[in-house]
Amino acid sequence: MVVSLESALKKPDFYQSKKILMTSPILHIGSSVSRLYPFEYVQTDKKVYLPNLEALAKGLLAKGKRFFDDYIQAIEKRQDITKLLKQAFGSEWWKAKDAEDCPIFPKEAVSQKLTSERITDLRPMIRNGMGQLFIPGSSIKGAIRTAIAYYLLKHADRFQLPSSKRVSEIEKKLREKLGKLNQHQQKFLDDELFMDSFFSEFHLTYQAINFPGKGPNTDFFRAIKITDSAPLLESTIKTKKGQEIPVNIPVVAEVVVSSRFSDYLAKYKASIYAEMVRNVQTEFTITLDTEMLSWFTHKQGMKLPFSNLDELLQICQEFTQEQWDYEHDYWQEIKNNPQASGKNLDFNYIREFYEPEKCPYSLRLGWGSGMNGTTIGLCLDDELREDIRDTCGLKAPGFEAPKSRRTVSNRNGEIKFVPGWVKFKNLQD
Repeated sequence: MVVSLESALKKPDFYQSKKILMTSPILHIGSSVSRLYPFEYVQTDKKVYLPNLEALAKGLLAKGKRFFDDYIQAIEKRQDITKLLKQAFGSEWWKAKDAEDCPIFPKEAVSQKLTSERITDLRPMIRNGMGQLFIPGSSIKGAIRTAIAYYLLKHADRFQLPSSKRVSEIEKKLREKLGKLNQHQQKFLDDELFMDSFFSEFHLTYQAINFPGKGPNTDFFRAIKITDSAPLLESTIKTKKGQEIPVNIPVVAEVVVSSRFSDYLAKYKASIYAEMVRNVQTEFTITLDTEMLSWFTHKQGMKLPFSNLDELLQICQEFTQEQWDYEHDYWQEIKNNPQASGKNLDFNYIREFYEPEKCPYSLRLGWGSGMNGTTIGLCLDDELREDIRDTCGLKAPGFEAPKSRRTVSNRNGEIKFVPGWVKFKNLQD
């Protein structure tokens, strides 16, 4: 049956939708499990394997009860299980299957080891129900929400922010409250001070009925939907010049946490090992219900900061540019330190990364984004930002906030990458 063009369903014109190509040099989105113990992963010189624990238990049991008992003992003691695997499955243990022919080490849970160091503390990346790496739409939406809050504060006059919600008033209230808050209050203080007002203190008029209130129902961000990304499956793509390049490469990398001494000489703090993705290339869809957006009216006359997706993405770009400029200046001041507790803190590649004046990225996502990427901190006075860090986080009197940075080393130990910067390209242009 052929459907005529006249009778085909048309997308309602009150929906705007963009299919976005997302790319990133390197990215990590955390999962509900913050770290894995040695018995939950296995490493060789070049790879890291996350076993299907149920299949592993069945496979060991099939090889003999003593192997299963040794495995249980290793779990209890949180020990490395490599020797046990070799004894049970042979030298190519990573090819083993359980009694039902299920791979013990699924293909989608194998990463290249981007470090020659022994991994001692692995932070896994989020996976979907199929065990594939992906980027949740909620992570993208959360970053955009922060960008909008920042934008509203920066342009308070243009959007008629209530006087009680402007930067000067927020700073005043923050100073009054710091030191008097418990841990729970610290975590949600921004909601009380301004976030709820920016997004939720709206009248909602729907089908001639007015719904006053404050909460999820009157949050104008309801008008935005963002899908999860397509799975980050390792593959190759062909460039316009015909060159094939690998994308979505799962890696376990060394993340170097560094700060500085008072003379700006780089200081090594720690290394963290995280499951990440190199050369990210994936897609997601963002949709704006423009009719729903028109239902919202702010109680005190504040204007909405966008009316279409182009304006929304431009807001993200402005926020990202300001983070970029701040990071550029930070790295220009830091001096390399070739003898920092056994580490060569050479940040020349990082300074090179931040060389362009115009930020080539559209947003910063996920772990490693830091205080500036996940809060409106750049709107605040430097001294107040330091006070917030000293009160709600780790104290570092006399240092800028944030004090430390996270960069990523390659297999040769060279510090080459900065996590979290992503580019958006509209695939429908």
